[in-house]
Amino acid sequence: MTKYRLGEIVDIKYGKDHKKLNVGKIPVYGTGGIMRYVDNYLYDGESVLIPRKGSLNNIYYVVGKFWTVDTIFWTVINKNIILPKYLFYFLKRIDFEKLNVGSAVPSLTQKILNEIQIDIPSIEKQKDIIDKISVFERKINLNNKINSNLIA
Repeated sequence: MTKYRLGEIVDIKYGKDHKKLNVGKIPVYGTGGIMRYVDNYLYDGESVLIPRKGSLNNIYYVVGKFWTVDTIFWTVINKNIILPKYLFYFLKRIDFEKLNVGSAVPSLTQKILNEIQIDIPSIEKQKDIIDKISVFERKINLNNKINSNLIA
């Protein structure tokens, strides 16, 4: 395993205002999830979204075109060092509420995020871990669908 700071393996980007965008099919993410759909995007690819304000533990893994508002960061990930899905699983284990620097509204900064230490195994080991976790994720998602149908 090799130790990195988050800022060495990802470029953390700020979201932007979405209000002037037209309605479309591209999701706009905020800390609470998808807010609306628009006709433009900030990035097209795999990314991990990290809240900047609000619910700090709402980490998202996204693939494809998306837009983020200014309350959530998005990342450009160095895939030669870390797989985006592995980064997502790693960051989900962190209690970001403990890194809060806000007073009235919970907040994170790029400076704090860039200093997070990550022990990163080989790409092959990352793939193995992702494969093992994905099995459980699929089962959880299936159970959630079944439960939703029972409630309806």
